[in-house]
Amino acid sequence: MRDELYADGIGEITVTGSIVRIDMVSLSATERDEKNTPKTELRQRIIMPLDGFANAVDLMQKALAGLVEAGAVRRIGDISRSSDGKAPPVQASTQASASGPNASPNFN
Repeated sequence: MRDELYADGIGEITVTGSIVRIDMVSLSATERDEKNTPKTELRQRIIMPLDGFANAVDLMQKALAGLVEAGAVRRIGDISRSSDGKAPPVQASTQASASGPNASPNFN
């Protein structure tokens, strides 16, 4: 098994020719901004070819659709796409069920 990496999110995606760079970020334990919120700091960069990135996006969209259907996350606002063609953002559901075969016993 390889080392695992935790990230709070993606900081930036850069496309240069046929190469995509995805910067994975986490919240800093020590640095804060002027509003006293933790700054993000780079954890690791994923570099992949454009076709690999496109396949990864397709896979993540399918995973997200499954999470929405299961109630683990919900779309904020209207479910339909907005006038700019973007889907509305999602957030973790506070009403997600903690039961079932894959549920963690830590959250019962």
